[in-house]
Amino acid sequence: MKKKPIIFFQNVTKTYVTGPVKYQALKGISFEVKKREFVAIVGASGSGKSTTMNIVGALDTPTTGTYLLNGKNISEYSDDELAETRNREIGFVFQSFNLLPRTTVLKNVERPMMYAGISQSERTKRALRVLKSVGILDKADNLSNHISGGQVQRVAIARALVMEPSIILADELTGNIDSKTAHEIMKFLTKLNKEGNTIILITHEKHIAKYARRVITLKDGKIISDKQKKK
Repeated sequence: MKKKPIIFFQNVTKTYVTGPVKYQALKGISFEVKKREFVAIVGASGSGKSTTMNIVGALDTPTTGTYLLNGKNISEYSDDELAETRNREIGFVFQSFNLLPRTTVLKNVERPMMYAGISQSERTKRALRVLKSVGILDKADNLSNHISGGQVQRVAIARALVMEPSIILADELTGNIDSKTAHEIMKFLTKLNKEGNTIILITHEKHIAKYARRVITLKDGKIISDKQKKK
């Protein structure tokens, strides 16, 4: 039986309107991502990769076309349903990390579970488990502004994992760290993928995209290549 894709884009367009000016960021793109894939979406500034990420992450909706997440057309969702989808289905790792600086690592990782109404004891148990999985359990009680850049990135990944999402969506996550730490983080994402996590990486850096098993390249709002790495 053919596996259903987690992500299904069909002829997706996105047009932004500012007063009399219209800008078409996406010009009818189609692709799908199946469970356990590791996909990099690459392109220069203005290629449409950030718009694609916003739609995949339920932060925005297509102007026309179809986007299905786990078989559901989330274009029809209310704002509340979109917020719940973002919290439960998608683990975001942003370049800016978005951690609370004067809050412990543990409390930062627990945050998504607070919005989902999960009990305190369960929140702590799950947060400690994912901190162990990313190799920084010993930093649980540290304030997040008292740890290194690579450790901050691992906290952000732990927070993304804690709701056991369908997809980890990573946006330019190596942009603010040195190259050695960046490669350590990418090796870690590769390990997570091998353990069964579906990962979508948004990047403009070709050497970072090479860690993915498939690379979709965008230019001027269109897909110009979609290449699978040979095993």
